Amino acid sequence: MIVISGPSGVGKTSLCEALLERSRCKRVITCTTRPPREGEQDGVDYHFSDRNHFEEGLQAGRFLEHAEVYGNLYGTPRDQVEEGTGNGTDLLLNIDVQGARQLRDSGIPELMTIFVDAPSGEELERRLLDRASDSEEVIRKRLEISRCEREEKSAFDHVVVNEDFDKAVEDLEALVTRPCESDEENQ
Repeated sequence: MIVISGPSGVGKTSLCEALLERSRCKRVITCTTRPPREGEQDGVDYHFSDRNHFEEGLQAGRFLEHAEVYGNLYGTPRDQVEEGTGNGTDLLLNIDVQGARQLRDSGIPELMTIFVDAPSGEELERRLLDRASDSEEVIRKRLEISRCEREEKSAFDHVVVNEDFDKAVEDLEALVTRPCESDEENQ
């Protein structure tokens, strides 16, 4: 399992999409209680759920990890991960720092964690402002949380700075394909 994490606005989703096109990885589609953004599709971008249904899933143990982020619940469906790992599939998870911490602490074997960061706090703020999808209050909150999240990057196996998108994709691809190449050499 490969976990891509980092603060809001660093480009995790775009990097994951590019990586999926260039690697053998399969994306795990996470669940969320937040409403879909324009253009997002249920079962493609996320599994959208109401809060009660999500909490029932928590009680039933259906999530490998979960977190509340900006007032919405997010979680990784246990069945998708178990099916993928059972088939020997390289799984890619795009999750927040809280969820990545839970997975690291769980002792899951063959887990690679990658923290994606912006070149600076100022650049991260610029990206959030340029996105123009959040209110000023939401952006301020995201920046506060990002400061704490950026302090955790040393706990990750690797850090990729998304200063130049194409270079960041190449860096991620090199990290993700390295274990596959090593496995092939050992066979």
